[in-house]
Amino acid sequence: MDGSITPRVESEAATEARRQMEICNACRYCEGYCAVFPAMTLRRDFSTGDLTHLANLCHSCKGCYHACQYAPPHPFGVNIPATFATLRAESYAEHAFPRALGRAFERNGTVVAAVAALALTLVLVLTVALQDPAVLWSAQTGTGAFFRVIPYGLMVGLASLTFGWAVLAVGVASWRYWRATAPGGGVTPAAVAQMASDVVTLRNLGGGGHGCNDVDDGFAQRRRWLHQAMAGGFLLCFAATTVGAFYHHFLGWRSPHAFLSLPVQLGTWGGVLLCIGTAGLLHVKAITDPAPVARKLLGGEVAMLSLLFLVSITGLLLLAARHTGAMGLLLAIHLGLVLAFFLVIPYSKMVHAPFRALALLRNAMETKR
Repeated sequence: MDGSITPRVESEAATEARRQMEICNACRYCEGYCAVFPAMTLRRDFSTGDLTHLANLCHSCKGCYHACQYAPPHPFGVNIPATFATLRAESYAEHAFPRALGRAFERNGTVVAAVAALALTLVLVLTVALQDPAVLWSAQTGTGAFFRVIPYGLMVGLASLTFGWAVLAVGVASWRYWRATAPGGGVTPAAVAQMASDVVTLRNLGGGGHGCNDVDDGFAQRRRWLHQAMAGGFLLCFAATTVGAFYHHFLGWRSPHAFLSLPVQLGTWGGVLLCIGTAGLLHVKAITDPAPVARKLLGGEVAMLSLLFLVSITGLLLLAARHTGAMGLLLAIHLGLVLAFFLVIPYSKMVHAPFRALALLRNAMETKR
């Protein structure tokens, strides 16, 4: 796992990003919009690592595009959101583990859809083929009802393997990214605290305070709140799984749990927030101004948001129908979608989360020197 990941030949996106950054560094009109432009002013020259860092620091709020006097149709053609989005996608592919799977980012929408279809089909076929119809199609109630449909060892084994692989692959990719972009000097507690605050509050999705230009040149906070809903929902669902595992292994309390129990409440509200966040972001992508958007990346982003929505909505449907004859089929569908999600995490836009956190950490290190 070599940490040296600078491409031998600089991409067209990196060359174009450097040209645009040099124009922006001379202008500096957008210095107050987000963290990118103050970070830009710390540099006179832009290495590939610097450009990759700035691209991942960009939250694509699009405020700079709508404020820019050099944006298209001006001959300078400055379009930072679209250019940085392309460069970010290239950085995901460049640092992917294994490297060969970085090509999955080139047709990400197709890859996400194909993996989801294959995982879902596999789980459904195996469940129907191997399970007694009397069990699969009848109402299962009481302790261990889920595991009468899909054995506990198989369910946990598949989830652990796919999630473990996702953690490993994302961890290696993040380490490679850090090696390629990190500044000299050690990480300080103050920088970590600033990074954590920026991540939790999504400060840079505030577009300098007024909000982002999600649809047109009008400011709005909608994408910030939708991101918060999606991230919060994801964390609540993870907490529900963790609490459920603690109940199972340490307290001997087997699922399905009562509706008002802690894991069910965490999972329910997490699923609701995930549905709101993903559906809302899909709507924003559908109505946004296409000019400051890298259109070739849209398919992958829509596919991943759709997969997350399907994971959350099937989880809620499973909760609603868990004491009926539909539970077995819904459990298989939900498990198949969850496994697909784990498999595509390292090769989808989901890696923007650790990459952006590391970019914010580097930014905090630079500004707190």
